[in-house]
Amino acid sequence: QVQLVESGGGLVQAGGSLRLSCAASGRTFSRYGVGWFRQAPGKEREAVAAISWSAGSPYYADSVKGRFTISRNNGKNTVYLQMNSLKPEDTAVYYCAAQRNGLGSSWTYDYDYWGQGTQVTVSS
Repeated sequence: QVQLVESGGGLVQAGGSLRLSCAASGRTFSRYGVGWFRQAPGKEREAVAAISWSAGSPYYADSVKGRFTISRNNGKNTVYLQMNSLKPEDTAVYYCAAQRNGLGSSWTYDYDYWGQGTQVTVSS
């Protein structure tokens, strides 16, 4: 069983930055793939970034490439999402999720555990 807790959300002006953290419980977290997803009001949940257990070749949605960076610190059981050059369209609830197969895919149904989410609001 893995429990995930997101933090770091908030209100920021367009062009600003935030760093989200996803802290996990569980001794085997280093073997899990982890994804960041977001859901805006009235929209479906979408993958933003994902990282495999080995941290090789992370996935990024086209809308965030060059602006967001996903990373992990297995010693701290934490995955980060650095978000730069934020835009109003990045406003959403951001969720982290853990995937037992370790692949770090972009499909929501591949993920086994989900956090409660953290709100990110970008003002224009």
